[in-house]
Amino acid sequence: MSVPNGSRSPQQQQLPVVIRDNRRIDPVTLRPRKPDHADRASAERETRSPKEDTAPGAERAPVETGTREAGLEAQLAERTDDLQRLKAEYDNYRKRVRRDRLAIREIAVANVLGGLLPVLDAIDQAREHGEVTGGLKAVSEVLEGRLAALGLEPVGTVGEPFDPARHEAVTHEVSDTVDRPTCSALLRRGYRVGQQLLRPAQVTVTEPPGPGTRSG
Repeated sequence: MSVPNGSRSPQQQQLPVVIRDNRRIDPVTLRPRKPDHADRASAERETRSPKEDTAPGAERAPVETGTREAGLEAQLAERTDDLQRLKAEYDNYRKRVRRDRLAIREIAVANVLGGLLPVLDAIDQAREHGEVTGGLKAVSEVLEGRLAALGLEPVGTVGEPFDPARHEAVTHEVSDTVDRPTCSALLRRGYRVGQQLLRPAQVTVTEPPGPGTRSG
């Protein structure tokens, strides 16, 4: 089969060979060449910012990540506030329980000591008559020491200012030897535990003479 002149088969047809001279210096003039259109396009692609080459869907990724981090920080702050509030409530509860326990202990001790006050009164009366000697003296000293260790304190001494909150005036006298109401005699000792008064001291109160009053 003959082939017409000027036509070739696909196997015989060849693509034209293109040779590009990428040298930036002209070898003849030794001057820098001006970049052609292809070089300018390549340079533009190289100098283009990454943001311009980023796909539209990729721009939303940092925004979504920032929103998620802000949400996590808000949840962390909320959980931290809840934990701090729970800790404060627990500390208040623990303090309240401790305070209640101390109050119950003081009440129990006060009840026990209040029941022993008649024993102490009997010892005081025997001491006034000189009957606390020998074994009775040793027993009274041990008893008073143990009660003092539990917090029992005597109230009322001769010569101290009269205080209606701690003293009970049984008798009253007027004398110019004092300048204010004073406990001049102790009739029965009072006792307290801490700030709780078990009973007031019974005393004789001596006051200075007032206007128009004469001491007798």
